[in-house]
Amino acid sequence: MKPFAMTLLAALLVTGTGTGTAAADDNDRPDHFDGKPAETLEAAVTNFSEGNQHLAELLEADTLGDEQLAEIHQLSYTLENALAKIDDEVEAMAESLEEVHVGSETGAPKQVADSGQTYLEAAQTLVP
Repeated sequence: MKPFAMTLLAALLVTGTGTGTAAADDNDRPDHFDGKPAETLEAAVTNFSEGNQHLAELLEADTLGDEQLAEIHQLSYTLENALAKIDDEVEAMAESLEEVHVGSETGAPKQVADSGQTYLEAAQTLVP
């Protein structure tokens, strides 16, 4: 499995639904940001990959000051948006793959071909 795919799968497993919940009370948290939108799976994968690279660079610092923490805070919204979209798309992929599975068991070649193509298009966006 390619490193990106392993990172993506690990992130999805850790987050569960693609978005985490913070333990801190909302009143104690800083302002919230929108982050980059992830309206398509391709945009989500791009934002996820670029965001992870940027986060890794920021985390290489010996210490994280207020400026770095603010940048990481804003970046986290983009990553959360990406993971939420990826989670939705992976769920849809699982449904398409199930249609392939059932179609192959019941002798429905058109269902297998159509659902298989839908599944592969999305899957190849995640892991080329």
